[in-house]
Amino acid sequence: MEHRRRVLKIKELGIYVHIPFCKQKCYYCDFISYANKEECIEEYIEALKKEIEQEANKQEYEITTIYIGGGTPSLLDAKYIKEIIDTMKENHKIAKKLEVTIEINPGTVNKEKLQIYKKIGINRISIGLQSTNNQLLKQIGRIHTYEEFLTCYQFAREVGIKNINIDLMLGLPNQTLQDLEESINTVISLNPEHISLYSLIVEENTKMQKMVEEKKVTLPAEDIERTMYWKAKKTLEQNGYLHYEISNFAKRGYESKHNMNCWLQKEYLGFGVAAHSYFDNKRYCNTNSIKEYCKNIQEGNYIKNRTICEIQTEEDKQKEYMLLGLRKIEGVNIQEFKTKFTQNPIYIFRKELEKLVQQELVEIDLNQIKLTAQGLDLANLVWEEFV
Repeated sequence: MEHRRRVLKIKELGIYVHIPFCKQKCYYCDFISYANKEECIEEYIEALKKEIEQEANKQEYEITTIYIGGGTPSLLDAKYIKEIIDTMKENHKIAKKLEVTIEINPGTVNKEKLQIYKKIGINRISIGLQSTNNQLLKQIGRIHTYEEFLTCYQFAREVGIKNINIDLMLGLPNQTLQDLEESINTVISLNPEHISLYSLIVEENTKMQKMVEEKKVTLPAEDIERTMYWKAKKTLEQNGYLHYEISNFAKRGYESKHNMNCWLQKEYLGFGVAAHSYFDNKRYCNTNSIKEYCKNIQEGNYIKNRTICEIQTEEDKQKEYMLLGLRKIEGVNIQEFKTKFTQNPIYIFRKELEKLVQQELVEIDLNQIKLTAQGLDLANLVWEEFV
């Protein structure tokens, strides 16, 4: 009797690595990150590498993206970033075309550090600029000036990094439409491959919330903030940037693969403090405590760091697929939904979609379900229908 070897279909898997250290906490930031804890870095990296090793041997998966975020990953000595990448490559099946992104902040990198990044395989960097106006940067707690950003950007180009994202923000305290236009036009003139444009959200328990409540700063009115968004969108599109997700613009072919995979509901593993994972129909996250994270790993009790956030049913997955897909400007592809779930989303969500179409927040054609222009402004109302 002839024995046939079962051929496993290799699936894509993304990796997120969280570096929770910052030089200074930005006033608007509610991410899990800590300033003035540099003494914990070495112990943390050792724990992080052990966690990566623990998740080895997922043979049916191939790592296609690695995203190192924070915090401020570039605050660390480059040797630690190298150790993380090396550990990943030693313990996981790596795709030949691997997208490796690291977030960096001006004032925490030099040319030598960027050269090391490129040498170890980092081929995409995301620079947190937020504004070209130094006064606005100071008001939101950034540690750098525009001039320091420019030096950082030029160093990245000089060492040969060919895929750069620049983060910008709108709706900042005391920011005018002219301020934003100047930032957009200045950044476009640098010719980056990708630009992310985020609206300021005043999160609870941040310094920004306190400043707003105490009337130390004034936020632009909502109609001004929306005018900023649409003006920026138009300018970016006129200059060759494809608007492919609510907050993201890219030259064609330079869309963030890591983020796109997340919006397509593909699986990923998160490593480090507060890192989230989506694997085997489960969403889970790690503890927020650096001390607890390191202690549990040193004791071999990896699972103690994790909290299961959700075990998805088929209905949960379908709703989430709609919610994530409607972040993309092209929306949800009806045929791709049918292929994944063997059902038609227009039928499954007929009540929700009828309501959203009547409200002119969503439009449907033969192939796509997507946000209207009004839906872009009121996207939260759309997503709420699929929670």
